[in-house]
Amino acid sequence: MIKVIPKKNKIAAEIICKINNLKKNEIKKIKSALNDFGMVYFRNQNLSSENYLKFAKKLGILADYPRLKGLSSKYDKITVVERKSSDKGPSFGEQFHTDSIYTKNPPRFTMLLSKLVPKKGQANTDFASQYLAYKNLPENIKKKLKNLKAIYSSEGPISVTTHERQKEKGKQKNELISKHKIIKKINKKFSIFCSPGHFIKFKNLNKLEESKLKKFLFKHQIKKKFRYSLEWEKNQLAIWDNRSMLHQATPFKGNRIMHRITIN
Repeated sequence: MIKVIPKKNKIAAEIICKINNLKKNEIKKIKSALNDFGMVYFRNQNLSSENYLKFAKKLGILADYPRLKGLSSKYDKITVVERKSSDKGPSFGEQFHTDSIYTKNPPRFTMLLSKLVPKKGQANTDFASQYLAYKNLPENIKKKLKNLKAIYSSEGPISVTTHERQKEKGKQKNELISKHKIIKKINKKFSIFCSPGHFIKFKNLNKLEESKLKKFLFKHQIKKKFRYSLEWEKNQLAIWDNRSMLHQATPFKGNRIMHRITIN
């Protein structure tokens, strides 16, 4: 039996259950909640790497992360997202983005499991609902974006936040570039699918048009009324739909270790 508790503006939901003992109909309910809320989280989940992967496989096919090596050869699909107190630059993922949008087939879901976190409220992850962002677009902008594509790069603005970890565990050295439509239809709903952290340019727009649209869109996507800030606790698991959610790490000093899995 699982319980789904909607959060602010139905942008996220807490799910109360034990991950290790889920039945098929309960997995279906979690997927349904992801579609409804964009992000769900679970407290008090003391998962081994084995059980973490086992649960992830129930949601879809595990994806590779092209930028960093995995936790180990046995658990290569788990990536360590770490912030060290000695790091001088911004935190890993400290800008609104969609994971791996610079690939041809970006992952559908991302999962983060907290292993070491600072004091509660000091190292949140912010989420911005792109369902709500699309719903609140002016009609003329919806028309402009309808068939527009954008180009993204692994060396986009957010890449500066991964430099510390790539020095230690870097895997892919070549720049990865992709092209995707800005508007996605997901189960009868529309979402803005645009990652400010990886954005290079809009396709087939002149510089003046691009500058105006980019400025408006990036500001609109992350308005406070579309956002939810997740406070981390140890052994907390969050899952979100990359097609309908932007996310970012908030700035903090100290140590934090998260285990990440991405799912196609």
